[in-house]
Amino acid sequence: MTDIQAAPDFTLPQDGGTAVTLSALRPAPVVLFFYPRDNTSGCTKEAKAFTALYPQFEAAGAHVFGISKDDIAAHEKFRLKQELGIPLLSDAEDTTCEDYDVWKEKSMYGKKFWGIVRSTFLIDANGNIAREWRKVKVDGHAEDVLDAVKAL
Repeated sequence: MTDIQAAPDFTLPQDGGTAVTLSALRPAPVVLFFYPRDNTSGCTKEAKAFTALYPQFEAAGAHVFGISKDDIAAHEKFRLKQELGIPLLSDAEDTTCEDYDVWKEKSMYGKKFWGIVRSTFLIDANGNIAREWRKVKVDGHAEDVLDAVKAL
């Protein structure tokens, strides 16, 4: 990306009952990974990869959040069942997904439907999108994002 793009601000509910406002986290870098659904194989693998590296993200001063349209109750079950260490945010109204342009028409087995395209955004200290990953392949992705955080 050559143009500086401000990250769309949001306030979303987090598992555990609190709310997170993106702009309130400045000047810390923030990683937002959007994923389709709790407790599916790819989403679980991705969330576990970010959980495994979470102490390194924290050591680099970064916040990491997973975002899907699942509600808070589903997020809490997902975190408990999969022993996840990363906070999950619920975008049940899908406004944040739309703001980040990850809510797209998809196709599986010939059927079209709307859903989240797995995407990750790294937000810098000024609230700008420093890097984005679209149509993410899970293997090695969390490591790539950590490297990008360390390079800020």
